[in-house]
Amino acid sequence: MNLEVGEREIHSVIGPNGAGKSTLAYLLMGISGYCPQEGSVYFNERDITKFTITQRAKHGITLAWQEPARFEGLTVYDYLLIGAGGNGKLSENTLRHALDMVNLSPEKYLYREVSEALSGGERKRIELASIFTMKNKLVILDEPDSGIDAVSLKEVIALIHNLKKNGSSVLVITHREEIAAASDKASLMCDGIIVKTGSPAGISDFFKDKCKPCDVETYAIKEE
Repeated sequence: MNLEVGEREIHSVIGPNGAGKSTLAYLLMGISGYCPQEGSVYFNERDITKFTITQRAKHGITLAWQEPARFEGLTVYDYLLIGAGGNGKLSENTLRHALDMVNLSPEKYLYREVSEALSGGERKRIELASIFTMKNKLVILDEPDSGIDAVSLKEVIALIHNLKKNGSSVLVITHREEIAAASDKASLMCDGIIVKTGSPAGISDFFKDKCKPCDVETYAIKEE
């Protein structure tokens, strides 16, 4: 497969369940057990194929999981600081703004403990707020709408755009047409293959018209 994400670009990857979208995210982040059998991964024109997850993180790559990571016992304040690299110079106003970005009241959540008392949707939004404070060069979002109600979807989309405004490139793994539509570019993935890349509207239409039901072996024939 071949995929390129440009500087300060929001690029969505859509496709059916089992297409390999999350596997792609894990491979780019360097998660243990996810290595390309052939080919290379380049970041800022540098081959990072053999870099560890820690090395990739230090170069400015981060991944927000479909299922938020659990850090029981920390306050949301401390969680956000750790996410930002333990930057003690990060102001409380910045942390409050990050929570505002994901529609969580700072007064209610900033000093609340990260525990099982939080719902999955609340955890997801706190994780997205943490991503916002990191200001990484490449942000990989695996199903950022997972556990998010329809009312909050617009806040997720606004956050993605603000990541771009802050200088990040964003690769979004999604099945939501609304999120894909907010991207600069989209790619359709199936069976580990990037079938087509283009405008979000064009890719969504192709997916709906030609891929449901689909026959992976005839994609090339259909495209021609």
